[in-house]
Amino acid sequence: MSNIKLFEEKIVRSVWIEAEQKWYFSVVDVCDILAESTAKRKGTYWNVLKNRLTAEGSQLLSNCKQLKMQSSDGKFYMTDVLDTEGVLRLVQTIPSPKAEPFKLWLARVGYERLEEIENPELANARMKEIYKQKGYSDEWIEKRVRGIQVRDELTDEWKKRGVKQNREYSILTAEISKATFGMTPSAYREHKGLSETKEQLRDHMDDLELIFTMLGEASTTRIARDKNAQGFDENKSAAKAGGKVAGDARRSLEQETGTSIVSSQNYLEEVESAKRKKLKQSEPK
Repeated sequence: MSNIKLFEEKIVRSVWIEAEQKWYFSVVDVCDILAESTAKRKGTYWNVLKNRLTAEGSQLLSNCKQLKMQSSDGKFYMTDVLDTEGVLRLVQTIPSPKAEPFKLWLARVGYERLEEIENPELANARMKEIYKQKGYSDEWIEKRVRGIQVRDELTDEWKKRGVKQNREYSILTAEISKATFGMTPSAYREHKGLSETKEQLRDHMDDLELIFTMLGEASTTRIARDKNAQGFDENKSAAKAGGKVAGDARRSLEQETGTSIVSSQNYLEEVESAKRKKLKQSEPK
């Protein structure tokens, strides 16, 4: 289970390995936070530190493994990761004023995961709170959370039907997106000006964009089940068909309203714009 954690509003990519019952964290992200790296220097600190640890014959490197994680370009790459114990040892090698707060944060992440295993509703509650702090409305948050559930149902279906994770998932997702919105997720990111960020594309969609995304993925799940699609090729056909269902509905609404559903704005920009407009209207003339 891949996840994004926030430490002082900075991203730490993480993966929960069910078989091991432990988190693995991106070493680059941890180093960048502790070393307070700028955007242009991201990854540099870990490269330098890794060379030093290699020369010292550090045991830490032998505990370091690689897992696929999503990068800022939306693609998945093999990434150096450490479990919680390894990250704690890493923190000891980096002189940083953030070391102690980071250790406390790491302990809390582990504790919260144990709570979520006992009560899965807590995961949803925490996710909603994070979105609320970022300025999203309750209505948008409910759609986003439901969209995550729809996506999980689809990927579970793909897994059962012999689709390989990461690359094939990405291809099928692109097929759904092309049929739904007329562009791939990477093109959609560029359309919204998100190509250089680590933000999720769906976090920048408005309500209708989220709804049509859900429709495309839910339709794909239903078609794959009804047609008993097996393997990549058959599920690719199902993805195109599911996306077409959503695409036809989108075009029908656009024709009825005369307004494009596909927006170049991101959701938070629209929220801020509406706030500024409201404040301006309330100013005395």
